[in-house]
Amino acid sequence: MIYICYPKCTTCKKAQKWLDEHGQTYELRDIKGNNPTYEELCEWYKKSGLPLKRFFNTSGILYKSMALKEKLSEMSEEEQLRLLATDGMLVKRPILISENSVLVGFKESEWNKILC
Repeated sequence: MIYICYPKCTTCKKAQKWLDEHGQTYELRDIKGNNPTYEELCEWYKKSGLPLKRFFNTSGILYKSMALKEKLSEMSEEEQLRLLATDGMLVKRPILISENSVLVGFKESEWNKILC
């Protein structure tokens, strides 16, 4: 599995602690230093079955400063995915990618259901 996080994020720290406590093995990737590519985001979006908006860090400073709440509805999916690929701080985290699933954000009950 690939665990994509922002090390200073408290939710990411909780999720990583959960992974460690449940004996999950993963490759750690810092989203700020190694932003997801457009191709990766396309693949994860399709695999996740989630609405594309779930991949945006809607509480982030960058999202708010760019006024994306108003702009996203006017953008195509391709434009949104390309925008996400420009800066890791736009992307919701943590993201956990396994062979069969893509989890965006940390909801313990969801992670328990899928990973345990």
